[in-house]
Amino acid sequence: MGNSLQDQLLQAGMIAKQKAKKIKKAKHKQDRQQRKTKTPVSDQVKQQAQQAQQQKVARDRELNRQKQQAAEQRAIVAQIRQLIEQNQVSVEEGAEIAYNFTDGSKIRRIHVSEGQHALLSNGRLAVVRQGEGYAMVPAVVAEKIRQRDASVILVLNESQPQDDEDDPYAEFKVPDDLMW
Repeated sequence: MGNSLQDQLLQAGMIAKQKAKKIKKAKHKQDRQQRKTKTPVSDQVKQQAQQAQQQKVARDRELNRQKQQAAEQRAIVAQIRQLIEQNQVSVEEGAEIAYNFTDGSKIRRIHVSEGQHALLSNGRLAVVRQGEGYAMVPAVVAEKIRQRDASVILVLNESQPQDDEDDPYAEFKVPDDLMW
């Protein structure tokens, strides 16, 4: 039973030994060729694996970018909170003047002293949102806050030029309705 058809043909003398080797070699080649044709299937699997890896890397990059952006936003909020807390101008006792301003579509009010009202009007103080409430900070600090997030600043009037005491024309004010 161990004898193959080729061995039987060799014993019977029907084929030559050289011819049997040639046939055996051709069969071996054919087997190898069949194994190689199976590799395209494995190539497809490799390509799919590479695509999946690339998609995973892209997803990971996007998630990292989002996490980094969220961390930067939290850092900006913390910087703004720190600037407000460190530079907040407290309302003086006996502040009776109501200063009205808008927060979105609502009109809000804080009570300030006469000097603070003048500073707010001249653009030397600003009103900013602090958590659920409001705070006053110097205009310089408000500019730093504006660089980080302009939506926090509610009132920052344009700075008026300070009157010079040595100005010889200080007593002659130019009327607003003057036409040239």
